Amino acid sequence: MSHSALPTTQPDLEDLADMAFVAEADEPVQSSARPVPRISIQVFCETAPVAGAMQIAADDRRLSKTHVSIHMGGCPAALQHFGSNPTPNLIVLESTAQREKLLSDIDTLAEHCDAGTKVVIIGHLNDVVIYRELLKRGVSEYLVAPVTAGQIMESISHLYNNPDTDPVGHVHAYIGAKGGSGSSTICHNTAWMLSEALKSNVVVADLDLAFGTTGLDFNQDPLQGIGDALATPERLDEVLLDRLLTKCSEHLSIFAAPVTLERGYDISAESCESVLDVVRQNVPFVAIDMPHTWMSWTKSVLLQADEVIITAAPDLANLRNAKNIVDLLRQTRRNDSPPHLVLNTVGLPKRPEIAVKEFEAALGLKAAAVIEFDIETFGQAANNGQMIAETNAKARAVPSLRQLALALAHREERVEKKIGLLERLKLKR
Repeated sequence: MSHSALPTTQPDLEDLADMAFVAEADEPVQSSARPVPRISIQVFCETAPVAGAMQIAADDRRLSKTHVSIHMGGCPAALQHFGSNPTPNLIVLESTAQREKLLSDIDTLAEHCDAGTKVVIIGHLNDVVIYRELLKRGVSEYLVAPVTAGQIMESISHLYNNPDTDPVGHVHAYIGAKGGSGSSTICHNTAWMLSEALKSNVVVADLDLAFGTTGLDFNQDPLQGIGDALATPERLDEVLLDRLLTKCSEHLSIFAAPVTLERGYDISAESCESVLDVVRQNVPFVAIDMPHTWMSWTKSVLLQADEVIITAAPDLANLRNAKNIVDLLRQTRRNDSPPHLVLNTVGLPKRPEIAVKEFEAALGLKAAAVIEFDIETFGQAANNGQMIAETNAKARAVPSLRQLALALAHREERVEKKIGLLERLKLKR
């Protein structure tokens, strides 16, 4: 059998990714894929759409730890390459061949595969016989083209994440478009609302290490917190995490910031990732209170989060900064849902404001919550170390915060219809 060598000039995979992205623009976002560990992946494609979808998947945050190499040429190129090179952790192979030819190629490829190498086949035949024969030969998965980036990510994720373990917790990153926009207040109240509404465990991680307000807002003064974990991330495990967390209610705990100015906080993106990985392994939801600073580690945390919440006041500086953040997220998080926009302190007396609809139109986003200016309720809650709903359950912001919390958890509010007197009389009849 003749084999074609790997092409010396590869097609522009960025262009292929753009083509695939346009094709997938109307597809629902695939969010069930979990982060994949540090593995090497070699991909051999035959068609541009599959190569483009693979490039989008390779650029996704959930494959950010992997090393992905994409080639054209399909099975012949793979056989040529692995004839003289070791196989990676995972081979993704596209084939347009018919059944007998495909199975023959896989038998030949198996002769070159090292122990532990997994193989995913992307075929063009919807044939159950092929599927069964490939499984008999040890192939991990068979996908039928056309495939989306989401399908590819899910397939790889399922291979390297144990479905019997508890699901990895969802990380929600809250960032203010401008200092003083109220992002921390929105973060703390939404996290509390989520823990109360779903009765699920939530951890608020305060990454504003020097000036964080999580302890104040929850009326706590912990001696230990996230600063200790970030100092020695390799030591953090379930036992130490339990000691460093401060329990505020039955389902909510805080990972408080040290809030001291005696030292600088030059932390790394790797340290943040390591600490947050441990936290998300132990609770269903992690709310990250991001500082209003832009460093490599803050950017990394923001881009790796499952959901991003941008809090902005309705003025020009907030609009400019929010647009910069939204544009960055759209460019780098193509397979994720868009960020959630919270417009805060709307209706502040005597302040010239940008109308909500104009703000939304400029960002191309509909606000997930519009919080009206209510200095009395918010000020009293802050001074008391309480959440808004604890201070005043009938406050105008409470329904919006609850709706935002449920949206972040991908849940819907169940509204029970009240039956009036006339309806009761009809039912009796």
